[in-house]
Amino acid sequence: MERRKRRQSRKMLLRANLLFVVVFFLFSILILRLGYVQMVEGKSYINKIKRTDDNIVYHPVPRGEIFDRNGNLLVNNKPLKAITYTPPKNPQPKDLLNLAEKLSGYIQMNEDDINKVPEWVKKEIWIIQNNDGNEKITKEEEELVRKKELSDRDLYQLILERITEEDIDPINGNVAAIYQQLRSAIAFTPTIIKNEGVTEVEFASVSENLENLPGVSITTDWQRDYPFGQVFRSVLGRTKEGLPTEKLDYFATKDYALNDRYGASYLEELYEDVLSGVKIQEKVITDNRGNFVSSEIISEEERGRDLILTIDIEFQEKVEQIIQEELLRAIKHPRTDTLDRMFVVAMDPKTGEILALAGKRYNRETQSFEEFSHGTFTQAFEAGSTVKGATVLTGYQTGVLKPGDQKEDKPMDIPGLKEPKSSYGGNALGVMDDLKAIERSSNVYMWLIALDIMDGYFVPGSRFSLNPEKIETIRYYFGQFGLGTKTGIGFKEEIEGLKAKKDPGEQAAFLDIAIGQFDTYTPLQLASYVATIANDGNRMKPILVKEIREADLDKDGESPVIQEFHPTLLNRLDMKQEWIERVQQGFWQVTHGSQGTARRYLASLPVAGKTGTAESRYVDDNRFKNGVDTSHSLFVGYAPFDNPEVAISVTVPHAFYGSQPYGYTIGAHVAQRVFSAYFE
Repeated sequence: MERRKRRQSRKMLLRANLLFVVVFFLFSILILRLGYVQMVEGKSYINKIKRTDDNIVYHPVPRGEIFDRNGNLLVNNKPLKAITYTPPKNPQPKDLLNLAEKLSGYIQMNEDDINKVPEWVKKEIWIIQNNDGNEKITKEEEELVRKKELSDRDLYQLILERITEEDIDPINGNVAAIYQQLRSAIAFTPTIIKNEGVTEVEFASVSENLENLPGVSITTDWQRDYPFGQVFRSVLGRTKEGLPTEKLDYFATKDYALNDRYGASYLEELYEDVLSGVKIQEKVITDNRGNFVSSEIISEEERGRDLILTIDIEFQEKVEQIIQEELLRAIKHPRTDTLDRMFVVAMDPKTGEILALAGKRYNRETQSFEEFSHGTFTQAFEAGSTVKGATVLTGYQTGVLKPGDQKEDKPMDIPGLKEPKSSYGGNALGVMDDLKAIERSSNVYMWLIALDIMDGYFVPGSRFSLNPEKIETIRYYFGQFGLGTKTGIGFKEEIEGLKAKKDPGEQAAFLDIAIGQFDTYTPLQLASYVATIANDGNRMKPILVKEIREADLDKDGESPVIQEFHPTLLNRLDMKQEWIERVQQGFWQVTHGSQGTARRYLASLPVAGKTGTAESRYVDDNRFKNGVDTSHSLFVGYAPFDNPEVAISVTVPHAFYGSQPYGYTIGAHVAQRVFSAYFE
């Protein structure tokens, strides 16, 4: 018995010793592990606790300015008082709403900003103010969320749907507008809360209470200013704030923030990389919770570079004034209900530099004018007889016409047509050569040229045929003048015009390309066309920007030129010089010949050119639902004749319907005033 007790005692002691050894071993491992963590990996864990993030923030700088060829300032930056907000990482909605309520006591947002607050933003505010919207949730839905059978996102959507107009009606509109701006801000990036109409009192009140408005600051912002008002305004373009979604990837590669300004149209857009400048780069350091630690400027700002245009703004201003006066004068006549716009382009034929690019559109309801200069290359019209110079030169080049060739102008009795095709007025102008055909604007002469080019055959009253595919030969040579092709001015909005598509069975219609009644051309193309003739067959690329200059002045007080745009020859007409000179002579006879169609207006000036009247169809939902046949009035020309300095096109679309109501040809009359303004 005693022996058995001793045996059990030894077993118990053995087990206790074994347990002690195991516990000692485990404690030894734990101590070793703690020592390893402390001595070997201690610094690593401390660094993780103290870990910081580096964030590169880009601050916008003022855009470059735009000047005309004589140094007149067209676009600059107008300083504005501004209230901004720079958020931390992941700001909480409740904190943003609290800040909006505080800030609402110091500033009043503009009425437009308040009216534009979307309903969902107000619903979001209601949710914050009302215990996360729990009263809109059923117990069953709460249970579904706990079981993960209903996602938080779907639950939030249900709450939004159940918030009524009565719920959000009491929400302060000013607070809502400020909150919307705050919530759209990007971490560590200053965002404009208000910059238009900031009063001295608002600016001072915010300044005095900055310590109670975390992230809010006061600064000087800017907006684009136009010393010449609406003159040339549409082509100068505009800027917008907030990047377009379709271009986010593009702007991201250039370090733009989502709320940055950018050039949104025409020159501002085309030269965005030049005008935008180099942003300030700031390194913002935050801890692992996203709290601000410190910041450091790593790259200084560089204001956008300046554009020097080829435009003469004083001449442009005069041309726009002429357009307005002539439109008002014309619409007082009967049968002008379709007239509401006019375009004038003026360029140096030797360099391609654009001196004026003007367009106006008249609103009859408001009796006001809209600046519409971009219409000179975004709209196209039938050009009428203005293209007859190109038709004659094409006839020379294709070998169907020789200088001095005579043809008889009499109505063409083509089988299948209701009426004979004839020159203006339906009369026979008689036998004439190429110069007289240009001077008197003979349609029949031009049709006969086109008929020969298209391998045509015509017996009055019995037979008529041609090869419609040969119209491409005429288009090819017209393209050498810039007709029916983009000019190269650079804007993505520029159009080529429309190439008419006719039934090959209507063969007689194909002849009308020779008199500008088939395809359509832009006012800028027409100016390029007549400039090519004026420049002895050399077609120059239209230039709108003359130089790019640094914003800062050098030691001589001048802005260094970064890039200069030199005249560019696009092509030379594949035609003999004497042929071009003969058409030039024909254009001179239009303005100075005894039977010239523009002699009445331009005989006193050293101008050569060509008039044009083109038939077109006008449809308007309000006044002409069934459409009405109208006439465009046009003129192209250049001066001085012996040493051209300026070439112009005048386009007056849908100038009238029915018979000519003015008592004057509006296109040639406007040209006379534009040339006079230039020589002044």
